[in-house]
Amino acid sequence: MHHHPKSRAVAEQLDVQAARLKHWVMGSVIGVAAVWAGSSLFAETDASVIESHGYVNFGELKYGPDDVLAYVNPDAPKGGEFSQWAQGTFDSFNPYTRKGVSAALATIGYEGILTSTLDDPYGVYCYLCTTLEYPESRDWVIFNLRDDVKFWDGTFMDAEDIKYTFELTLEQGITEYRNVYSQFIDNVEVLDTHRIKFTFTDTAPRRDVVQWVGGTSALSKDWFEETGTRLDETSDAPFMATGAYRLDEVDIGRQIIYRYDPEWWGQKLPINQGRSNFDTIRIEYFADSGAAFEAFKSGAYTYRNENSSIQWATGYNFPGRERGWVQVEELPNGSIGTGQGFVFNLNKDKFQDPLVREAISLMVNFEWMNETLFYGLYDRPESFWDNSDLKAAGVPSEAELAVLQPLVDEGLLDAEILTSEAVLPAVSATSDRPLDRRQLRAASALLDEAGWMAGDDGMRRKDGELLEVVFLERSPQFDRIINPIVENLKRLGVDAKLERVDTSQFIERRRSGEFDIVNASLGQGFEPGQQLAQFFGSAAADDSSRNPMRLRSDAVDRLIDVIVDAETLEELTTRTQALDRVLRAERFWIPQWQKGVHTVAYYDKFRFQEIPPLGLSPLDNWWYDAEAAEALRAAGAFQ
Repeated sequence: MHHHPKSRAVAEQLDVQAARLKHWVMGSVIGVAAVWAGSSLFAETDASVIESHGYVNFGELKYGPDDVLAYVNPDAPKGGEFSQWAQGTFDSFNPYTRKGVSAALATIGYEGILTSTLDDPYGVYCYLCTTLEYPESRDWVIFNLRDDVKFWDGTFMDAEDIKYTFELTLEQGITEYRNVYSQFIDNVEVLDTHRIKFTFTDTAPRRDVVQWVGGTSALSKDWFEETGTRLDETSDAPFMATGAYRLDEVDIGRQIIYRYDPEWWGQKLPINQGRSNFDTIRIEYFADSGAAFEAFKSGAYTYRNENSSIQWATGYNFPGRERGWVQVEELPNGSIGTGQGFVFNLNKDKFQDPLVREAISLMVNFEWMNETLFYGLYDRPESFWDNSDLKAAGVPSEAELAVLQPLVDEGLLDAEILTSEAVLPAVSATSDRPLDRRQLRAASALLDEAGWMAGDDGMRRKDGELLEVVFLERSPQFDRIINPIVENLKRLGVDAKLERVDTSQFIERRRSGEFDIVNASLGQGFEPGQQLAQFFGSAAADDSSRNPMRLRSDAVDRLIDVIVDAETLEELTTRTQALDRVLRAERFWIPQWQKGVHTVAYYDKFRFQEIPPLGLSPLDNWWYDAEAAEALRAAGAFQ
């Protein structure tokens, strides 16, 4: 049970996330840590070993060990309920297995050794530990664990629990995680009751290792051994953990209630002041977004992170809004873009030709979508690192060329990458209708070049095989978006269709690779490292929920390696720009849309001090105004 505290959440959970959910390590296996702060100073215990309350590769830590987070209200009142919705159903509280459908916020109670904040993109801090020790070589790290951390059953956490959790992850964790990280650990040693040492292999990436093992959660060894629970099987309850919230009530497939644990060990820590303010967090499940929105209007739940542009533009004129019961706001978003797009299944022979992928991409008219369907609310993603300096732009810089040239010399990349502008999605000159005839002609030429010729019936075939393209989707919201693309593809001579399935089928088929094109969010973090291998590495192509396109590229693998080896922020930036450039040139991704702000609606009983720059965290730092809630109740806001 393991997570890197600095990364972005993988997108198949609710899009409304607490801070403890926001900074999952990309490629995490388990755990959501609470945020803790630390200082910017290291203290050397001897000539070679560094002891500190936190760790940072670049720059300095933002917080000292006794600091309160800048974006919370330390005097926020405690109490009340926060409620939101989820789509579909669920049958498990284990999100770390390919079996079943995990419940929303299933990891809310998991805390890690180290954690991050929503305003420090590079630092990680002791949370379940007091300090960490490591040599300049980072051949090993020792965590000095807290002695006051309790599991929900009242037993105390110790180093044996951490060791057990870590080893369980490597034994039973998701395949792509084990494939990437299993070769990096040499030994895990319990030095005493609250002291644990991780020793790394010679091949382990030194820039990542401290954060990687520091992402290990605290789960109860005794509980796992007594219950016989496995990490690779479904579970009807969360694992025994240490967090502020634990499961209170569940109606399978319909409702979940998490309740604040009044005996939570961490409530008096400076870092936790002004956080975890709600008594209960309730999740209501609905079959589709339409039913969910009607329920919101009636007060059946009280918070929405709105992801429908048409709903945002036209739906919020209901009586509750007009009476001031519901607040509608666009809140600042300083995080890296979502990288949301359609991805091709590269295991399919028909999609292995980049000309085919580019031709299909040209049939997505974003300009028409944005004007007609999205009310001009969206921008189009261009990169896996939008809104950051890590994004590739224009032709390669001299520093980028130094990274790319060896790969060209070895025949791993086409020389064109050295002189070409970074690939951008096609811009349509036609926004008044879905079909851009200029792009249709360009796509036709590409398919002709690829050998997919139009027959007398206008349909394209190659070696007698019809070019079929199926979009796999689970949400009815996408019908109005995908159907015009399908019609455009039919004009191109492609046998295209939309196949909509229920949530369980969607998740299983996406995992198993039984699709042509599917949605994916591939946005990355501010400090990319070994976790990239889970999203884009060949080792994760055969069995991965994070590399759904099944990408296999020797050039990409090499670039991931050089990113992992980066020793300065400048090197990290240049090398990531090179990777971004190469990934976009692969054209496995059709960028969809994204917003530069958070569009949220909530009943006027919640308050917050400020929105942190790196994420929206209502479950973490908002609070409940009991007087306002009572006024809403008296006015009839809730049914």
